[in-house]
Amino acid sequence: MRKTLEITAGVVLVIIGLIGGLIPVLQGWMFGIPGLILLAKHFKWARRILEWAKSKIERGKAGGPAGGGSNA
Repeated sequence: MRKTLEITAGVVLVIIGLIGGLIPVLQGWMFGIPGLILLAKHFKWARRILEWAKSKIERGKAGGPAGGGSNA
């Protein structure tokens, strides 16, 4: 029962996150990332997407190609 609830909540959050990416009022990542965290417990594809997102954030913090550095 818990697994079903986690998967359902994860899917709902990811869908809200996708919709939020299209609507400027709603921040999609605030819902999409927690949804992926829930789904990553059960699905490899969600785990891969979550790892990709984490690597993008780390590269951004380090000032890598994803941004975060100054060009001055």
